[in-house]
Amino acid sequence: MVPALIPSKGVPVIVMDSGEEDDSRAVRAAERLRRMGYEQPLVLAGGLGGWRRAGYVVVEGVSSLAKGYAEYLEREKKTPGLTPEEIHKRLESGEKMVFIDIRVPEEYAGMALPGGINAPGCEAAYRFQDLVPSPDTLVVVNCAARTRGILCAQMLTDFGVPNRVVSLKGGTMNWRRSGFDLTSGLSRHTAPPSAKALAFAREHAAVLAKEQGISFVDAATVRQWQVEADTNPLYIFDVRRPEEYEAGHLPGSRCAQGGQLTQRSDEYAAVRNARFVMVDDTEVRAVITAYWLKQIAMPDVYVLKGGLGGSGFGREGLEYGPEPQPVVACSFDCGIGPEDLAGLLAEQKPPLLINVGYSDRHREGHIPGAVWVSRGLLERVHKKHFGVPAIVLTSDDETHARLAAADAQELWPEAEVRFLEGGTPGWREARLPLEAGMPVACSPEDDIWYLMYMEPDAPLAAMEDFFDWKLELAEQIVADGSYAFRLPGRPA
Repeated sequence: MVPALIPSKGVPVIVMDSGEEDDSRAVRAAERLRRMGYEQPLVLAGGLGGWRRAGYVVVEGVSSLAKGYAEYLEREKKTPGLTPEEIHKRLESGEKMVFIDIRVPEEYAGMALPGGINAPGCEAAYRFQDLVPSPDTLVVVNCAARTRGILCAQMLTDFGVPNRVVSLKGGTMNWRRSGFDLTSGLSRHTAPPSAKALAFAREHAAVLAKEQGISFVDAATVRQWQVEADTNPLYIFDVRRPEEYEAGHLPGSRCAQGGQLTQRSDEYAAVRNARFVMVDDTEVRAVITAYWLKQIAMPDVYVLKGGLGGSGFGREGLEYGPEPQPVVACSFDCGIGPEDLAGLLAEQKPPLLINVGYSDRHREGHIPGAVWVSRGLLERVHKKHFGVPAIVLTSDDETHARLAAADAQELWPEAEVRFLEGGTPGWREARLPLEAGMPVACSPEDDIWYLMYMEPDAPLAAMEDFFDWKLELAEQIVADGSYAFRLPGRPA
């Protein structure tokens, strides 16, 4: 993950672990970063425990910054929202209403409001005139829970649409919690915008950019920034839909739909003070994404002037296909195929088999006899099995298994260490047996933060906890003081 998250080898990289006495992950991670060429890896003394003891704020979960900001935004800007019960009453009274579901298609297909139209993030403004042709129609924006719905409802208001826009309070989670029906398996997506809708979107995006102080950058400058990227970190995010990205994108750009990039910025970019360049084809979606990122304390955000078509890059310089995955350098090459491993496991003294993949996937189905551990805590297996002569590492991905095997060879220098070619999926494809459950775990199953809003059958009590967590985030982040949230409005 690191090469995409941290594109410059010169920036300081602070790594931390729990700070507990038997936790050496941060030291080993810093050493791994040095091997990868990072010049300033640093270890936070005392880890998370030390941070707490120093009196600083900690938060739980993922994407906490954007989620906390959405709560702050709703409170400070009074972003309007309606509960599922209020919406039902309006529907029963015959009020004209359009539901715009601004989640990604995968979430929309899992569970959606009856009649909802899927237009992820920026697409809601980009196609607004086609989605809502009548200005007297109430527009209800929904996401899975709260964050994207609040952000998008406020964006459409600032974008200047003529309709009243509200968010569905609590999103599809709250809709289900209120006892109303959801549908699944939907695949209705919005078509490209009509000429009328595109003209409307361009006009309003230009006004939004001026009012919100959005900065533009030309192709020549972006090229120069790419040359300087080793010392001055640069992220280029193509905020169109994935299929548009695959049909032609700038070399070095990453595919990141605007709404998802905003909500999950920590999964896309680790260097907050880097340069961020937003790219699309018409400037509309890039402007909207820049508008959002500036609000969550990204200080150096730009839009590619003219978009891909008018920027001056030219189609001859574009790349095609899915986003290239970073090449992970690992010289460990001692692999073993699934059938050969099956033969070894059937012997009287089989090798120690370790799975470092996700714990939930291990529970669903793993190679019989495999020990599970989170890769960062591999030494805990070593403490229990320090004298074994042969070890095989597997995971959900062969590259992960290969990297873990290199770690294991350092822990067990006298052992014959190999990785499973193709990982556990390769074993499954070979139609070899699997078992379910977690017979042997050598570390806590805390490697995954479960997203309640992605689980159609999530317990209602878990949903309550999720909402409570979100509501607390704004106060925690404001109390921390490191992030200067910027409410939308005219620049000073």
